[in-house]
Amino acid sequence: MKKKMKGLPEEYTERLSEEEQGLLRDFFDDFDLHCRLGKREKAALREDFERALLYYDGVGLPFGEALERLDPVHLGGFYARPPMLWFPLDDAAKIYPLSMKHGRMSVFRLAVYLKEDVVPELLQMALNFTIKRFPSFATTLKKGFFWHYLDTAKRRFCAEPEQDIPCQPLKVSRSGSQSFRVLYWRNRISVEFFHVLTDGTGGLTFLKVLTAEYLKLTGVEATPDENLWDVEEAPSQEEFANFFMQVPRGGGSGGFMDRSALQMSGRLSRQKPCRLLHFRMNLQQLKEAAARHQTSLTVYLLGQMFLAQKAGTDELQGDVNIQLPVNMRKFYPSRTVRNFSMYCGIRLPIETITDLPSVIAGIEQQLQPKTSREAMSEMAASAEGLVRMLRFVPLALKEPVARIIYGFLGDKVFSNTLSNLGAVQLPASCADRIEYMDFVLSTAITNRAGCAVITFGDTVSFSISKTTADPTFEEELYRLLCTDGLEVRVEGSRLYEG
Repeated sequence: MKKKMKGLPEEYTERLSEEEQGLLRDFFDDFDLHCRLGKREKAALREDFERALLYYDGVGLPFGEALERLDPVHLGGFYARPPMLWFPLDDAAKIYPLSMKHGRMSVFRLAVYLKEDVVPELLQMALNFTIKRFPSFATTLKKGFFWHYLDTAKRRFCAEPEQDIPCQPLKVSRSGSQSFRVLYWRNRISVEFFHVLTDGTGGLTFLKVLTAEYLKLTGVEATPDENLWDVEEAPSQEEFANFFMQVPRGGGSGGFMDRSALQMSGRLSRQKPCRLLHFRMNLQQLKEAAARHQTSLTVYLLGQMFLAQKAGTDELQGDVNIQLPVNMRKFYPSRTVRNFSMYCGIRLPIETITDLPSVIAGIEQQLQPKTSREAMSEMAASAEGLVRMLRFVPLALKEPVARIIYGFLGDKVFSNTLSNLGAVQLPASCADRIEYMDFVLSTAITNRAGCAVITFGDTVSFSISKTTADPTFEEELYRLLCTDGLEVRVEGSRLYEG
């Protein structure tokens, strides 16, 4: 006589043969071995498996293949072992928790657009199987006496339908709360990270593994390579190490000091961001446009941004200063998924911003020396110096001190940001299932816009996060790009409350 299977509907289990029911019992016995979470968390994780089994049944996947894809062995030992690890924050991350109470939380988003709608049941299972590979992400932010730190959080991390404005602050003050979120909407998978966890490179590494694991559950196999980490491989110490410790020491805090820059003139909105826009452009067209001006793709876009920034302000005197994050891994090779980026500013007097050729010349004169290994190492040493100055100041007293020294991460000294993650590579089996990607920055306190670029396949996505309803910047940027022969497809949100 067939026994009722706990948690699964009878109409499902009754259709199984005696042999299949035995395999299913063995399957959940194996799940019990791999999951030692508390009662509520364990029940929720088991329900993820049950929902995935029912989805596979509904689409006609053979029972044996469904069990194979969902094999609890893919959980590894993550949910079976008690939490033990903790991680001190890296030098770049230590300021982020201090600035939260001042109305700012640095969150960024990476998203992949698939050619088919997301199956929530399989995305949740992909996250269940992926998180073990990234122990420094499976953490919660906690307060120590001198600094915040990351403490291991052994829990079910959930993928949720997208219902809010992108890049909203995470509720990290709650006990056991996570510092990233996985969201889905139609064909889009998004991961939003509190910058305390990682930078764009580390976040992209996670998204690629998560996407490949999701596609694997849909039947698309991908062989791990230099562009895609093996989800079943044990994490190495290097992958969550603080690589700022490898940068030569020296220097002071001067790398963070600069004078204020001009801001666009639109009234700041209450809702941040109040709008997100994506300019989708053809990679080859963009390369040809940059080649006509004998420059790189990044410098070309930066030049157009300077011109659009000038159109967006009523100021006639002063400097426009655009921040460029710089990946330190190109100077100090590393597989770390912690923060390992610095930044520089390209500064031009507004009266010199007249035409694209002269702006490009002004950018190129500054770009190489400001983004060199020497300049970035000095900046990293400056960050370490500031951290060292504050190391024995109790956390309760650090916030006002950090506010003065860091100046809200130099928000007022920059007019805008351009962060370019470059071209994303994935195995062909995965790439064939993806349309494009995008990269979105959270908004700053003062800056009216922040821009980010990512390229996938032949599509370059240029995303703008707005803090003002004034459309001058994006309209002028669009006009400049189209006038230069580019076909720009604009996507984005409605205007949220301004």
